[in-house]
Amino acid sequence: MDGLDIVYARIEEVGGNWAFEILHGDCVAFPDSWTQTLHQLPSLSAKDIFLTHTALGRWMGESIQAFIQTYQLDHKVHVVASHGHTVFHDPSHYTSVQLGDGATIAAIIKLPVVSDLRNMDVALGGQGAPIVPIGEKLFWKQIPYFLNIGGIANISIHATTRMAFDVCPANRVLNLLVNELGKVYDDKGQEAAKGNIHDELLDELNSLDYYQQPAPKSLANEFGTDIVFACIQTYDISIQDKLATLCEHIAVQIWRAVQHYPLSETNEHPSTMMVTGGGAYHEYLIARIRFYLAPLGINVHIPDPLVIDYKEALVMGLIGILRWREDVNVLSSVTGASRDSVGGALWMGQD
Repeated sequence: MDGLDIVYARIEEVGGNWAFEILHGDCVAFPDSWTQTLHQLPSLSAKDIFLTHTALGRWMGESIQAFIQTYQLDHKVHVVASHGHTVFHDPSHYTSVQLGDGATIAAIIKLPVVSDLRNMDVALGGQGAPIVPIGEKLFWKQIPYFLNIGGIANISIHATTRMAFDVCPANRVLNLLVNELGKVYDDKGQEAAKGNIHDELLDELNSLDYYQQPAPKSLANEFGTDIVFACIQTYDISIQDKLATLCEHIAVQIWRAVQHYPLSETNEHPSTMMVTGGGAYHEYLIARIRFYLAPLGINVHIPDPLVIDYKEALVMGLIGILRWREDVNVLSSVTGASRDSVGGALWMGQD
């Protein structure tokens, strides 16, 4: 809900080896009117959902066009990949919906656009998530563990078999809690660091049914807002204590995930976990994750800020390029689909 991430990157493949360079990146904040509309999406009528789909696509197209003009990228962009804003995610009914119409974006920017990146995998019985592991496989071959801490924390484990899944709610609920202190987010985890861990609440959170399910699995935002946040709010403790307890919950679930899917004993690479997403700046949360992972011999690596902020946008670009080449861009080993797939709808912005 913080805005539209846009990245301009040069991506190259030579002899099966992929490399990237992030040249420009921005996060275009949602205007207040869009923030209000996006919060209301699940309760809108079908007609209003589709009207929002095209309207958001128009706003996104105009934002991309402004980005191109700002950085003087005319005639330099080959293809645009757009993830869109998830409004419904229900793989059990073969459904995942991201708003921001790709055809509308293509019509405005007059460039090829790849959108609807998850739909093919979901149609094949997959979770449609995570889809970022294809980028981890191609861009960071030497790193075995990847953790992205966004609204939801998700993990990728690259061993003999690649495994990836949503771990637990993260920034979405942390932000809801700190909003009650009049803050948009908990800068560096300063408020959480003031709190004490509430053992009873921590036990209740860790015992939720989702955490007993095997991977692959994925979470909708509603799990965080309607279950985790609602559970936390039943406790009459300070906001700081709630924040500290939720951070502990996130760290524990990451620790459990790694324990359930360890690397093989013959793995030749160092045990490193690369952490990206907004949560990588939450110093208190990162400290708690390090506390739990250190005994397992796993080093927590925080990469360059451009990778922290734009890793997922970068990988969406890679997914778009793979779709353009008609190469596999979604891995069934991490989503549970019946096969790997070439996902994404391609819209030609010009004849």
